Amino acid sequence: MNTEDIKRTLDRNAKALELRPSLGQVTAKTRARIRSGLTCDIEEGKWKLVSDVHPKSGGDANGPDPSLMMRAALAGCLAIGYASWAARMEIPLTNVEVEVEGDFDVRGQMGHDEIPAGYSEIRYNVSIESSAPEADVMRLLDTTDANSPLIDVFTREQRLVRDVRITKPQE
Repeated sequence: MNTEDIKRTLDRNAKALELRPSLGQVTAKTRARIRSGLTCDIEEGKWKLVSDVHPKSGGDANGPDPSLMMRAALAGCLAIGYASWAARMEIPLTNVEVEVEGDFDVRGQMGHDEIPAGYSEIRYNVSIESSAPEADVMRLLDTTDANSPLIDVFTREQRLVRDVRITKPQE
């Protein structure tokens, strides 16, 4: 889609959601299943992904590890968001690049209670090429960040609910 098509589609969606807010209520469902060792098949709808870990972590490196996929999801979400909002706001972009970095201590994943298992800091570096005034580009970035679902996931505490089903192996 070109910029005008993106704008038209997003404006139409925004109007539809304004008229019928219930259209925005969605539940996404992704399934992950261990294939063998630590190789994991992940599916949602028509999409199929593979995740694994490095041999130093007990895997076979058959795919990117979940942390890489999380960083990729954040980087992709932001890059797509900047391009989407730029189309809606009619701010010309020539290039968009987002790089995500995360600092963590692997000892936390190995059960060292005093060390968190997750990241101590996540940074994202945005490179934008645009003929628009800097103030417009900054307004674009701020608007996108304020409406980013993944920035929201990382910054707002949410409920995480675990449901467990245990079955016996079939003989």
